[in-house]
Order: sequence, then structure tokens, then C-alpha cells
Amino acid sequence: MNTANNSATAGITGSSPFQLGDDDLYQRWRDAKLERYPESAESLVVEITDAHNPGAAELAHISRVCAKTNMAIYATVAGDLEDRSIARTLGDRLGLRHLDPNMLADEDGITSLTVVEGKSGRGYIPYSSHRLLWHTDGYYNLPEHRIRAMLLHCVRPAAEGGENMLLDPEIVYILMREADPDHIAALMQPDAMTIPANTETGVETREARTGPVFSIDSATGDLHMRYTARTRSIEWKPDDATRAAVTFLEELLESGSPYIFNNKLSAGQGLVCNNVLHNRTAFTDNETAPRLVYRARYYERIANTEWKRLIDGDK
Repeated sequence: MNTANNSATAGITGSSPFQLGDDDLYQRWRDAKLERYPESAESLVVEITDAHNPGAAELAHISRVCAKTNMAIYATVAGDLEDRSIARTLGDRLGLRHLDPNMLADEDGITSLTVVEGKSGRGYIPYSSHRLLWHTDGYYNLPEHRIRAMLLHCVRPAAEGGENMLLDPEIVYILMREADPDHIAALMQPDAMTIPANTETGVETREARTGPVFSIDSATGDLHMRYTARTRSIEWKPDDATRAAVTFLEELLESGSPYIFNNKLSAGQGLVCNNVLHNRTAFTDNETAPRLVYRARYYERIANTEWKRLIDGDK
């Protein structure tokens, strides 16, 4: 498959290990990426002493973990304090400044994820207790509003269930490219995946969006992934290469790969990441203290997590 003119790679200034054809750079990056890769979610945890004022060393630790895995789990002693400034401050200190003002976010751009019958009844699964399938956030956004980073801060976990599975998109890229580079080429096609228009309310609130699964940031060379496993929310390009790539990806996500981390956030903990693949199991709420998680979506990536650091030896 010829990818020379693929819009997912066209216009990139400089080299990137995610461009097909530059095998030497890819292999050096891959080896650095996989060397001493963490084996569990516990390896991603960074303790923060003051939730309202994370220290420079703590922020640097988060950045180092994210440089390796594109995600980190922070732990504070804030417990079930309902203070949205904790998420906002941490995001800001990590260089995340521009929140995505999606239509279901609260006035400050941060979303309160809790069971809301009016929203869950309209098909918005994050506001229900049902399971969430594998996805990256903002897969329906326009390219200029790409969600590059995300933060989840847990105020109250569910009484039972509500666990997340987490997978670094760069690991997905490696596994797919090692199996067959044509899988990557197929998912970099500019018309690989279409998200149908949003007509949940009976009125079209968002037009259909078509684009690649994998794309490369033209300025930095970083990889971005947009994906959802919701079959009712997706239309794949009807060619053999795309079907083969999608089948491989679906099987990978259900494989129990050691690269998939399992985690349930406790009160005062949070996930900060470069929009990694994730899902969530169904849950049962405590009737007097229902599950509450603050979600912030950003247009920037977490500061100082360029892939170049891995090659340069900052692991």
C-alpha cells in the first residue's frame, strides 16, 4: 500500500519513528520504548504530597513516567474532597492549558462523570453505570480540536466495579507494525474511520466525521490515535486491508496482553495521560455516595513527553 501521499503523514517537518519507511529510526525508538517498560499499573503511581500545589519533583516524576508510557497515576491524600481545582491545577502545571469545551462539560470545561439519567437515557454511556468499551476520548472531534491529553480525578469510586483497562497507543502501533506494516498503512488512510452524525436528540448536533485512526503531528512527529469499539458509532472503510487491520486491533484489545494495565482509581487518585486507549467495567453505586470522577480533556500533550527523549536516553 502506497502511503507517500497519506494525509496522516503528509506535511511533517522532520523525521518521526511513526512514518512508514524509516525503519532505522523506528527500530531505535521501538527498542528504547520497550526497554524496562512497566509491567503493572502500580508502576505508574506518583505520590503528590499537596494536591493543591504539586511540587516540581513530583511534576517531573509524572512527566518521566508519561514519557515512557504516555500515562501516569497520581495519588493524593485529598480523599473524597469535591474540589475541581485539583484537576485544573495539575493539568496547568503539566502544560495543559486549553480545555475542550464539549457540549456535556460543566461551565468551567471540566466534566463531572456521575450517573445522570437524563444523559444516560440519550445514549451517553459515561453518564451511566454500564460498561464503556475501548476508545480514545474525542474520537469524533475535528482535527483542530484533537484531544491530545486527558485527566481523570476520582472523588468517589463506585461501590463495586468501575475498573479501567489502559493501553498506550504507541504500544498498539508497535504490535501492529511488527505483525504487518500494512495494518498501520490501512489505519493511516484519511478515510479509514467515519463517525456518523450525532442525532441523539432528533436534531443533528454534530456532522459525520471521517479521518484516520493513526496520525502523526506535523509539528512534533508525535503519534495520535482515534478509536472506538462501539459498532453503532463507527463505519470502517470497506476494503480488505482496513478490515484486516481492524480485526487485528480488536483481537489485540481482547487478548489480555501484558501491556494492558488494569486499575481502579481510589478517592484522591487520578489518571493523567496522552489520551491512551481505555475502557471501564460496569459498576454498582453506593446510594448515599455515588461515583464521581472529574474529567478534563486538553488540546495539548503533557509537557516534555516527546518520543525523542526515549532515543536520546532519557528513559
